Amino acid sequence: MRSSKIRLIGLVLLIVVLTVGTVAYIFDSKKNNSKVSSNRAQKSTAGINKTDVEKKIEPKYNKLREFKGKDLVHNDKQIPVLMYHSIADNSKVTNVASKSIILPPEVFKEQMQYLKDNGYTTLTLDELYNFLKNDKPVPQKSVVLTFDDAYEDNYTNAYPILKEFGFRGTIFVITGGTDKIGAYLTSAQLKEMDANGMDIQSHTVNHEDLDTLSLEKQQETLAQSKQFLEKLLNKKVDYIAYPSGKYNDFTEQAAKNAGYTMAFTINSGWANKDTNILFLNRVFVNALKGIDQFKERLTSPNYE
Repeated sequence: MRSSKIRLIGLVLLIVVLTVGTVAYIFDSKKNNSKVSSNRAQKSTAGINKTDVEKKIEPKYNKLREFKGKDLVHNDKQIPVLMYHSIADNSKVTNVASKSIILPPEVFKEQMQYLKDNGYTTLTLDELYNFLKNDKPVPQKSVVLTFDDAYEDNYTNAYPILKEFGFRGTIFVITGGTDKIGAYLTSAQLKEMDANGMDIQSHTVNHEDLDTLSLEKQQETLAQSKQFLEKLLNKKVDYIAYPSGKYNDFTEQAAKNAGYTMAFTINSGWANKDTNILFLNRVFVNALKGIDQFKERLTSPNYE
């Protein structure tokens, strides 16, 4: 009888020991698994800065500059907005109208050298908008460089020259031509330029003559081109140049409905706050004229 009790007590003790051991094993296993998972997680993120992963990569020139000094002007003054198209050799072009908008690279460089030598500041469109609407001062010798249509030579010829001089400019893109075989810029080129001092903005989808379109059709091409560029460049697109400078009574409402805050025509003259900001003037740079006309149009708002 006594031996039976001893065996029972031993059995109970054995069960207790096994139970405690099992619990301890389970606890240790969970603890070890947790360490392994932690180690794996640390290894998977080794060498990666969390802020580098989380932060949005932004273009180098996406912020407004705050200009300081005594040689600043407010929006009671005007700013020349130069209008270019193609920067390429025009020696074999016979059509006069076409030749006038194809400026040879060496002439373009001469013009940029003049700007540099004479202390000009090239404004972004954000800076121009801030000047016109919010009276933010800019350097007295300010100019805006714009390029219509987004020809590939803007990348191969104009862009290297602008980088050489540290200048900024804006390309108005016919989005329907992007990545198509032909003379227009690719998505990769647009992204590169947008991240390095060139602002990319809208020139409609297919260079439509807006003066022939209804409000609905105008709004469609204005909105679609804007959305295409915003998706491609991951930024807001606020500005547009009307193709061939054409517009009608519906254009202002279409531009507002599509979300634009500033727009350009080809009407001759400098940009000023007294002009409707959705119909700003520009200065045509004529490839058939010499440096003297360039200087005159750059320095006098009442040029011929």
